[in-house]
Amino acid sequence: MMLAGCTGDGGTGGGEQEQAASTAQSSSAVQGHSPSNENELLIYTVWPQYYIKEDVWQQQVGQYLTKKFPGVVFKHIQWDNPGRQFKDLIAAGTIPDIIIDDSARNTYREIRRYGLEYDMSELVKKYNFDTGTLNPGMLQQSVTSSDGKLYSLPYSSAEWVLVYNKDIFDKFGVEYPKPGLTWDEAYELAKKLTRQDGEVTYKGFQVNPSHYMMWNQLSEPSLDPNEDKATLTSDNWTKITNNIRRFYEIPGNQLVKTNAFSRGSIAMAIDTIDTAAKWANENKNLNWDFSSVPVFPEAPGKKFQPQSTAMFITNQSKNKDLAFQVISYILSPEMQLHLSRQGVMTASTDAAVQQAFGQDLPEFRGKNTQSLYALESALPPTRKPGLTYIFTHNQIDYVWKPLIHAESKETVTALRMANELANKAIQNTKAAEAQGVYSEDQ
Repeated sequence: MMLAGCTGDGGTGGGEQEQAASTAQSSSAVQGHSPSNENELLIYTVWPQYYIKEDVWQQQVGQYLTKKFPGVVFKHIQWDNPGRQFKDLIAAGTIPDIIIDDSARNTYREIRRYGLEYDMSELVKKYNFDTGTLNPGMLQQSVTSSDGKLYSLPYSSAEWVLVYNKDIFDKFGVEYPKPGLTWDEAYELAKKLTRQDGEVTYKGFQVNPSHYMMWNQLSEPSLDPNEDKATLTSDNWTKITNNIRRFYEIPGNQLVKTNAFSRGSIAMAIDTIDTAAKWANENKNLNWDFSSVPVFPEAPGKKFQPQSTAMFITNQSKNKDLAFQVISYILSPEMQLHLSRQGVMTASTDAAVQQAFGQDLPEFRGKNTQSLYALESALPPTRKPGLTYIFTHNQIDYVWKPLIHAESKETVTALRMANELANKAIQNTKAAEAQGVYSEDQ
């Protein structure tokens, strides 16, 4: 059910009839909600995208909220293009009470852009909510993007995992990767498993380099923690880039999209949990399993930074206390256990919740799902409040496309050129903000 509406690579999934039904339902919710309505909460989900299907939302969350809060009318709408974006809701005068969205970027790009931000710190104190039960990396992502306040509490993470094809390992007599595998060890495996066998070329390893860098395990910042400038020219960025670059210099292991894993000719690939499940459903004959991502020797216990979604209460909501009670319930052991069974990588650090992960998903049965918890999330880098924010994924992606992948630029040169672009984007954003205009770099 976690994947019922997910197509990977940013797709929203769902057939035309389901889409039409969902649109009709959400349109009614938009027109019928006012933030002052008592005992009514409007929940707007942007990420995770699989909530594009209303039955998935109801199965995973909605039905439990109705049972827990029988006197409350819940309305749910999902972001969609066109018609249900933030700008559409704002134009209609419809302000959700709770928003579930990407915390790393959309706190700036959407929540703060439209003046929706609300600091939940006082509600945390009022209801004695224990933030110590939450994944520290996911929680820090919320705090960092809130200028040191607390505009959101984490909901889930699109966790990065190492997926491997057991048949390829068996074919070439190579031992399966285990949690704690270093990048050097993964590189040696990739060399052994990149082979031409008859007409089939087996690639040893694939990952999207931009994702690997953006959520890097060394917590290396792309923006200076104390100044309005980029930091992509640091020694650590050179190390991070060269570490992954060598994999694609193995003859026969050229960079391809990780989605090719489902075709059965890639030995190891790193992508998100939901993407891995999509591959399994695309090819039922895949003999695959999970492991944790390779690690750097200087950070042996760290996986990628969490790609978090979080729950926001809007500043305009008239039902903030009720909204916080709903968020608290979603983060309760009861709900976290249920969501974990459904394959949602929750914010909970409770061992029972983690052990239950994916138990209700047939594609995860018999898989080493506990390897997903073998490492701790790398902490997102912190930054002084008030500095100019840009989302540096475009500049990091530029390092690979076109500079390294297409033009074979030296690593230091590629990083310097990307750093220059990031600094220009910062200045453009500062100029836009000074004029009260939204910057596309945010």
